[in-house]
Amino acid sequence: MEELVMEKSLTRGNRGVEWRDIKRAICYGLYYLGVRWLPPSYMAGYEVWRKLRYIVCRPMFDRCGENVNIESKAYFGSGRHISIDDNSGIGLNAYISGSVSIGKNVMMGQDVMIFSMDHDFSRTDIPMIDQGFQQEKQVIIGNDVWIGARVIVLPGVSIGSGVILGAGSVVTKDIPDWAIAVGNPARVVRYRRPGDHPGRTQPFSDAQPVVNERQGRSGSRCTY
Repeated sequence: MEELVMEKSLTRGNRGVEWRDIKRAICYGLYYLGVRWLPPSYMAGYEVWRKLRYIVCRPMFDRCGENVNIESKAYFGSGRHISIDDNSGIGLNAYISGSVSIGKNVMMGQDVMIFSMDHDFSRTDIPMIDQGFQQEKQVIIGNDVWIGARVIVLPGVSIGSGVILGAGSVVTKDIPDWAIAVGNPARVVRYRRPGDHPGRTQPFSDAQPVVNERQGRSGSRCTY
């Protein structure tokens, strides 16, 4: 009797997994064949475009919170290993590859690139193109982070909460909480809360994102 109950339970569980996979596959097709190319959220009718992208993309992610904004032309593969929390966004024309965790209230400018895997180049006796990839290293982004336009984040990086990444920065190492980092490679130039980091400079209290007015009323934002 117990074996029969367990078998039925496993069958229902397998059906649930199969349906989720089917739903993800359908949404994958809808997104990359159509919804991805809808106008960005600062264009007329932005509420419609934003809502459609959210509805189609949500089943694709490992986890997707509320009030998430996926901007026009964003690429994130199948989304299977991406989690994004409440009130956050993926920026215009972003490219996200592999396992990425995005916290709450994260703003992302256009053309941001996030990678969780690199090409393997450890051998010199064969071409790098034939060496495959290194082991995947998850990228973790904390809460209340502002990622400027054209920032590149490399595999295994952890970005703390309250961080600002200047436009065009290349993030190769972990960035601590409340830091403002710029450059290639990105380096910390100051902290927004220097009391948490003795000996650092005064807080950069004037750092405010330039936000489209309509976007500012609806949670997740696109920075210019």
